[in-house]
Amino acid sequence: MSDLVKFVQDEFVTKKDFPEFGAGDTITVYYEIKEGEKTRTQFFKGVVIQKRGAGITQTFTIRKMSGAVGVERIFPLNMPALQKVEVNQRGKVRRARIFYFRDLTGKKAKIKEKRRR
Repeated sequence: MSDLVKFVQDEFVTKKDFPEFGAGDTITVYYEIKEGEKTRTQFFKGVVIQKRGAGITQTFTIRKMSGAVGVERIFPLNMPALQKVEVNQRGKVRRARIFYFRDLTGKKAKIKEKRRR
């Protein structure tokens, strides 16, 4: 049964080519919104809290601060409305899922930038 599911995923689902990113990275996601007959592109910029799943069911969660309120959004990686993902800053974190980030405020909520080689 799993072979059949894997075959269907490989054949019929188009893979998008996004840059590699992980927890702690600051990214901007551009996605398409339909409003009646019109479509427009909107972006969501924030810190990646987690990536989960594998294959076509992979999702990632982004958190941003809007005023004093934290806003989180979950994006499926293979969502047809996703247009582009930009990595703005690589973050240095020790965990794959940084849920503790929700409780941090002020200077403690800064994530150090990963040094490039």
